[in-house]
Amino acid sequence: MTKTEIYARMSAAIVAGDRDEARRLAEDALRSGFDLIDVVEQGYLPGIQKVGELWEQGEYFLPELISSAEAMKAAMAVLEPALNRQGSGAVMGGKVVIGTVEGDIHDIGKNLVASMLQAGGFEVFDLGADVKMERFIDKAEEVGAALICLSALLTTTMMNQRRLIGLLRDKGLRDKYKVLVGGAPATRKWAEEIGADGYAENAVAAVKLAKALVGRA
Repeated sequence: MTKTEIYARMSAAIVAGDRDEARRLAEDALRSGFDLIDVVEQGYLPGIQKVGELWEQGEYFLPELISSAEAMKAAMAVLEPALNRQGSGAVMGGKVVIGTVEGDIHDIGKNLVASMLQAGGFEVFDLGADVKMERFIDKAEEVGAALICLSALLTTTMMNQRRLIGLLRDKGLRDKYKVLVGGAPATRKWAEEIGADGYAENAVAAVKLAKALVGRA
């Protein structure tokens, strides 16, 4: 079987949401000494990109999206230790700090966005739910993140998205990070009003926007 055929099988495993097959192909590639960057960029990433297209076309729904993201995570769990040893970890994307803002414990949507960002090649630091604003900034500074993603599911907590941007300005860090906002009450108009860099209404849109903001579109 040629490398092109193997890469096609990797992509197909992601589209099918076949976690076991995605993991097995990654293990085979590792044992065979494949260039792991090529494995990700030519094998797995085209699969998750196809999933995004199917979602936008209305052919895939949340269950398929979640299954494909989990398949991608299974493959990356095999590949990432070796990529990190090579100094090539997260070469495809950048580092993202994500969480649900302080006072809000809703995290289902945020979890899906985090999974899809990871599947899309980003190194994701998920802080969970009810995250203090200072924690987002401290973590972004600690890991050298390019993006800070803020989820809010309540109108009462979405004000913390505005507060985070204000804190970045106060600390002289606003130009250092791209800030994405999302969640049920958030809108594109809200993002513009508070000075965020973008708004995404779903996980697929969030990955597209994140890639555009770090120059990977």
